[in-house]
Amino acid sequence: MELVTGLPPGGDRSYNACLVIFYRFSKTTIFLTCHKDDTAMDTALLIWNRVVSWTQILTNIISDRDPKFTSALWTNLHQLFGTKLFFSTAYHPQTDGLAGRMIQTLEDMVRIFCAYGLEFEDCDRFTNDWCTLLPALEFAYKTSINASTNQTPAILEKGWNPKLPQDSLRKYLVEIHPTAASFKKILDKTRKHAVRCIKDSFAYTKEKWDKSHAMPDFKVGDLVLVSTTNFNNIKGCKNLKDSFSGPFSLRPSMGKILMKSGPFSLRPSMGKMLMK
Repeated sequence: MELVTGLPPGGDRSYNACLVIFYRFSKTTIFLTCHKDDTAMDTALLIWNRVVSWTQILTNIISDRDPKFTSALWTNLHQLFGTKLFFSTAYHPQTDGLAGRMIQTLEDMVRIFCAYGLEFEDCDRFTNDWCTLLPALEFAYKTSINASTNQTPAILEKGWNPKLPQDSLRKYLVEIHPTAASFKKILDKTRKHAVRCIKDSFAYTKEKWDKSHAMPDFKVGDLVLVSTTNFNNIKGCKNLKDSFSGPFSLRPSMGKILMKSGPFSLRPSMGKMLMK
């Protein structure tokens, strides 16, 4: 889960943030409107009322180290529930694996969608802010085919795709109430906008991710230098230590490329992103 902040105030309680919850297996998402300064108890109640009551007690939670997620209250509550907490760190931003890229995509999706939320108006000139329209984005995402699973999140979560609003609306009516017609227009416009946001955010995140996370093509036996960012056992002033150490030779192990032992007492297995 990740907290998207910096959003304009919206809704009857002037929400300015969105808690994004992403399920690893089904790839389904839940978008919860909230406040940036919500306490750990506020967030726990939000998840209990909007997530747990509809699904089940969460088995694992991966989040950043926001104070609310590292507080004693949050930790103790999930100890009672039997939920394991995992945190991503600055040195290992990919702790959550695929979720790291997915969360970034969802954040971009929410920001793009919310940025244009104020454009939607009904026949009475009532402006629907991003809080009002956010469920449409969540629904559109759940019924869109995911590239990695080739299935919609709804199929993997429930076993069936929900009937879409546009499939249920009758096309031919002798008379239609102006408010009903306005609602249908807003519904169609919101759905189309949500689909565009989903496509744009995936394309943007993929391009940005690929540029900054290009994996080096190392082979067994290659000599590499290893970043000393995480080396805490080097004597002397840390600010004067070399940025990289080595060279180290690579060897195969369990299908992965690992380092042979070098001059320091290091873990034999290190990520390629720390090598050059």
